[in-house]
Amino acid sequence: MTGGHRTVSIRERDKRQLCLSLTAVLIMDDLERELMSFKDLEDDNDSFDDNSSKASTKSKLPLPNYGMHAEPPRESGFHRSTRVCLEHIRDALLHHRWQEAAEYMACYPQILEDTTNGSAQSYKELTWRISAEILHHHPKSKLEDYNNIYERMKHSGVRHYLMICLEHSFHLLLNGHIEEAKRQLSVSESWRYGKESAAQDQKTKLIQAYRSLLDYIIWVDKKFTNSNTEYPESNENQDIRNYFRTASVNLKEILKNPGVWDPFILSYVEMLEFYEDHEEALKVLNDYAYDNSFPPNPNAHVYLYQYLKRCDTPEKNQMKVLKILHVSVPSHELMLEYSSFLLKSEKSSDIEKALRVVLEMLDFACWRSSLDVWKRLEAIIQKLQQQENWKYVVRTNMAERHGWWPALHFTCFHASKDSEENPELMQVKAPLTKILCPDLTLKYTDWQATNGK
Repeated sequence: MTGGHRTVSIRERDKRQLCLSLTAVLIMDDLERELMSFKDLEDDNDSFDDNSSKASTKSKLPLPNYGMHAEPPRESGFHRSTRVCLEHIRDALLHHRWQEAAEYMACYPQILEDTTNGSAQSYKELTWRISAEILHHHPKSKLEDYNNIYERMKHSGVRHYLMICLEHSFHLLLNGHIEEAKRQLSVSESWRYGKESAAQDQKTKLIQAYRSLLDYIIWVDKKFTNSNTEYPESNENQDIRNYFRTASVNLKEILKNPGVWDPFILSYVEMLEFYEDHEEALKVLNDYAYDNSFPPNPNAHVYLYQYLKRCDTPEKNQMKVLKILHVSVPSHELMLEYSSFLLKSEKSSDIEKALRVVLEMLDFACWRSSLDVWKRLEAIIQKLQQQENWKYVVRTNMAERHGWWPALHFTCFHASKDSEENPELMQVKAPLTKILCPDLTLKYTDWQATNGK
């Protein structure tokens, strides 16, 4: 399931690596905070004696003692040893010495037994996240090790119970244990613990959403298996239908909550399309794109457009969606299709709009070497030249670009690169330079003339 932007589309492997990198950064931040808290404790102890001695010389008047000058707690041997242990863990993590980090980590969880400090929850989260990070990178880690850590941390405190369950299910899912991942989410979905239950309502909804997503994954798997069976059994079809019902009911409920639900939307729409419930699919996508209670999300318009295109709806309806997408993401790859629709029109205003759309695409460096975009610009100008005022239209649109477009597109470097890597692109761009920047002497065309290209 991919997003709709060229600039944000990331492969699954890269997504996972990005998430791991961010997790590592967060862990390092948590380590810094914990170590700083230990350091502050030492500083308080060192400065207390100096401050108290100074205070004793300031005034000899008898003052009532309200307990305001109580001696702060000194760092005990226990706290000192755990601090040193945490420093060694941090050093091992930074240098990717996973075995060493694991050995130190075996000693660190004793901090969870500390009752003298009010930071028990932060210690629990730190232990959970560092343990998971070490196991992920350790060459000899096994699934049983993950399960042991997650189960232990689930029962160390209720504050992080739901998020640990969710992370546990992710790990099971990545290792192909879909049914077990679903069981973990089902158990956590029914979790209740006094006031904590109400405080974690949003997390509970997230758990429900992912459990429904797992129902969808199982539905896809069974549907694929059933389609490759020569004589599918009726009870198999019923089983597939049951997974659809379970997933669709929960997803429909979850999607009532404003948020960015891209993978859940795509899953729900795919199931609805499979059972030919096009009316409901269109309603879901329209609500996701146009409901003002949801945060702005360009992908919502991408999904709606792609659905309309699959259903062969009138181009007018498709253009309406792309028009809104153009406002939010003028560099989107679908702007090529939007300009294509506009180019088909016989209205001069639509041709001029197509020119603006493509020029705005070329304002972004990611399209600088795209032959398709430059060819589209060439086609638009050719059609625009059928109008009497075409020079004025081009000059007006290029007025604000004269100062920086030559540096972005028409330098000697661009000419040399285009001639070597994409000669066809150079053949398209070179004539356009005289139309787009008629008053400028450009190095792009000078280089072409000098080198006989």
